[in-house]
Amino acid sequence: MNNQFRKPKEEEHIEEEVLPEVNEKAESPRNFFTILFTEGVISKQAATEMLPFIIFIAFLCMIYIGNRHFAENNIRDIDKLSKEVKELSWDFKTLKADLMLKSTRTEVAKEVDTLGLIEPNEPPKKILVNVDELK
Repeated sequence: MNNQFRKPKEEEHIEEEVLPEVNEKAESPRNFFTILFTEGVISKQAATEMLPFIIFIAFLCMIYIGNRHFAENNIRDIDKLSKEVKELSWDFKTLKADLMLKSTRTEVAKEVDTLGLIEPNEPPKKILVNVDELK
C-alpha cells in the first residue's frame, strides 16, 4: 500500500481523458413528488391549472382554524362567566339569609333597644271611623 495523497501525474492525465463530459444541469433528487410531477400522474401544466383550487382549499383551511380558535375562546369565556354567576349566586343567598335573620322581630328589637325604643306589650288597636259622620 502506498500512502500518497496525490496520484502520479501520468495517472491524472489518463483519468481526465477517460472521464465523459459532465452535464452542467444537476439532476433533481428522486423522491415521490419529483417523480409524480415529472414522470406521470400530474404534469406541470395540470399542477398550475389546479393552483387556484389549492389556494382556495388553503384559504378554507385557514378559515376553519380561525373559527375553531374563536369557538374555543367563546367556550372559555362562557365557562368563566358561569363560574362567576355561581359565586355571585352563593353571595346573594348568603346575604339574603343574613338579611332574613336581621329582619326578624327579636333582632330588630335588639338593635332598636340601643336607641331607647321598647317593644309594646299590648296588641295594636283598630280605629274605626264612620265616614258618614265626617260629612
